[in-house]
Amino acid sequence: MTEAQWDKLLRIRTSGRDDSKSDQYRFPYEPTPYPVLERLADSGYLSKRNVILDYGCGKGRAGFFLAYQVRCRCIGVEYDSRIYDAAVRNREHAGFAGRVEFVHAKAETYPVPPECDRFYFFNPFSIEILQKVMGRIRESRSEREKLLFFYYPSDEYLSYLMTAEELMFFDEIDCRDLFEGNDVRERIMIFSFD
Repeated sequence: MTEAQWDKLLRIRTSGRDDSKSDQYRFPYEPTPYPVLERLADSGYLSKRNVILDYGCGKGRAGFFLAYQVRCRCIGVEYDSRIYDAAVRNREHAGFAGRVEFVHAKAETYPVPPECDRFYFFNPFSIEILQKVMGRIRESRSEREKLLFFYYPSDEYLSYLMTAEELMFFDEIDCRDLFEGNDVRERIMIFSFD
């Protein structure tokens, strides 16, 4: 299905890019492509028992899609009030809206709810903020296995992730075949949090 068809099926509006509030620390809004979300949903790493924390959730595409596909719960964190408002408007009409909630907060100050055991990132912010977010995940009281999903990771992210003591490389979901150009960044890197 096309992006427009998925948005219509899910009864949401998430297309387009928005860099009106981006700066050196917080990057532009750009939704994860649906084919990548399909690959993640089919990976076997998510189920209805999981609660995903989507950092930089934007207008909520990942949360609505994954709630629809695998019936998991999703909490989306978004700092940009205008984009957060768009996510809330999407929730008013979306299917599976009861499984998706949004929080208007900065990722680095948001305390991780103990039920969260999956974490999703599509390069939402700088490495400095990512390090603070890792501290928040470390502080969370969940006893469940924690998996972190990084779609289209930057070299800077990978350098940090591969050397962070509390993280262990777990798996990779290759997405290069979904797009032209054979871009090596077209993947979801998965890490477990020790």
